[in-house]
Amino acid sequence: MKLSVYSEIGNLKSVLLHRPSHEIENLTPALLERLLFDDIPYLKVAQEEHDAFAEILRNQGVEVLYLADMVATVLEDGALCKKFIHEFLAEADIKTSGRQDLLMNYLLSLKDKKAIVDKLISGIQKTEVDFKGKDLEDEVSRDYPFICDPLPNLYFTRDPFATIGCGISLNHMRTETRRRETLFSKYIFEYHPLFVDQEVPFWYRRENSTSIEGGDVLVLNEKTLCVGISQRTQAESIERLANRLFQSDMSHVETILAFHIPSSRAFMHLDTVFTQVDHSIFTVHGEIEGPLSVYKITKGNGGGALNIEKQVDTLEKILQPYCRTEVKLIRCGGGDRIISAREQWNDGSNTLAIRPGEVIVYARNYVTNQILEDNGIKVHVMPSSELSRGRGGPRCMSMPLIRDKI
Repeated sequence: MKLSVYSEIGNLKSVLLHRPSHEIENLTPALLERLLFDDIPYLKVAQEEHDAFAEILRNQGVEVLYLADMVATVLEDGALCKKFIHEFLAEADIKTSGRQDLLMNYLLSLKDKKAIVDKLISGIQKTEVDFKGKDLEDEVSRDYPFICDPLPNLYFTRDPFATIGCGISLNHMRTETRRRETLFSKYIFEYHPLFVDQEVPFWYRRENSTSIEGGDVLVLNEKTLCVGISQRTQAESIERLANRLFQSDMSHVETILAFHIPSSRAFMHLDTVFTQVDHSIFTVHGEIEGPLSVYKITKGNGGGALNIEKQVDTLEKILQPYCRTEVKLIRCGGGDRIISAREQWNDGSNTLAIRPGEVIVYARNYVTNQILEDNGIKVHVMPSSELSRGRGGPRCMSMPLIRDKI
């Protein structure tokens, strides 16, 4: 498979998802803050909603690939399986060799490779293994139920990596809770049969020290990338990404627009306040319309330092030169103060384009959905009472691998 994502709206051909599973049921009120959740979704309904999401995609001719299945295929190689588990446990803060050996033996005793992947995602409770911790740390954390934490945020497959053109940004996640998620992506793109012969270029590496997350990366067109400087993405990461893209013969990116957005939970990523739904039409949260501080980054003369130009203007005027036509903004909730705040919290601005002018949206954002339809956008409505509790919408839950070029 050759990766190809040169826009946000090109006809979607292939996408990577993760169907939420038992990691959701390992959430408790005491663990919500640690695991970055505000509430506990009801798993049965969340899975039904996610299945409905996948069905909409399939009915529109989109190939749906599942992350856990792809990793399990990679782990059929016994040496890779042990290497992956060892790396995963090391990053799970399993400090002693005794604990690592205990968990390695436990995981390798599971019936198949898919079971290993599922267990690593769902988390491992101390009661599941013959855990008899005796050191001081064990005494201090005796009441903590997990020896290896769950990964409940993994169904937001947009964040661990970002497909840009023919390559990926394999991200360094902002929070320790989510950093192991990128290991799955690493092994897929380095070892899965679909990609092993493709020499996928990596525009960013998870080993880099500063954070960037996929929800902050929007591919405006073949030559232009929008990236949020946000709660989860640091400015230094954008510079590193820019240098890599500008220096590669395999990249067509000439301009990166770095949007400085508020650093808060409600504005977590750029795509929670701003997504593209058609060639020059965007859905936005009213609070980021402007004036905005945006940094235009281009390649330096002779391959030297980056050119960085600060612009302060409205969103329409910033985007206009790159859309080549008049930009239209559709406000989440119609701009109404109460409706906008409510539907923004439930990702009313977070849409997934299947093709130009056609998007998937959450049912609960009915005011914004009607406004989209009134503006000529075709909407595919998916159920959303439980999935939305994780604070992410249809775009957050999907990572396009192939889109037709515009």
